Amino acid sequence: MEKLKILVVDDESRMRKLVRDFLVKQNFEVVEAGDGEEALDLFYGQKDIALIILDVMMPKMNGWDVCREIRETSKVPIIMLTAKSDESDELLGFNLGVDEYISKPFSPKILVARVEAILRRVNKNAAEEAIHVGNIVLDKTAHLVTVSGRNVDLSFKEFELLTYFIENEGIALSREKILNHVWNYDYFGDARTIDTHVKKLRSKLGEQGDYIKTIWGMGYKFSVEEA
Repeated sequence: MEKLKILVVDDESRMRKLVRDFLVKQNFEVVEAGDGEEALDLFYGQKDIALIILDVMMPKMNGWDVCREIRETSKVPIIMLTAKSDESDELLGFNLGVDEYISKPFSPKILVARVEAILRRVNKNAAEEAIHVGNIVLDKTAHLVTVSGRNVDLSFKEFELLTYFIENEGIALSREKILNHVWNYDYFGDARTIDTHVKKLRSKLGEQGDYIKTIWGMGYKFSVEEA
């Protein structure tokens, strides 16, 4: 079974090592970042990160700002770590879309148990629920798309692109962010490849292709309500 990858973000190397050692013992793969900017570079560069453990107080970019940026384009589970035990901080975290909030000092065993519980819930939801939006049904497990009950044959990248649009419904997405998430940082083409794929995807979706809106000078937005 493929190991799930956890991104651990903390400016204290001792803390990162402590968390990493406990996660590795439970058969997780761990990547580390020492500040917020490095965390975003790793997150955008490695599409397969399953969960983020994110410290609040860090140099260059704090955990709240990292969380805000990630939540613009992703629903990846996030556990926030903080030295503070302040209710207002906790509320801020949940308002930003944090899944769990753990105050330092903490038990590494409890942290790992929280990680496992969140991933079980996320994987269970992903396996059991197809995504229904408008007249489109997208089944990530079976890698199938139907429109008004009709099967639509999509290429791998077209499927990934549609999935990314649907999971970020109503959010304006720049071509750069689409490239980073669907094609990844190691793609050396240009943004025109997105326009080509969007054109093909719209054609295959028929009338539902109107769900994909062009935002001139920026990128695209997937919206059923405005169709």
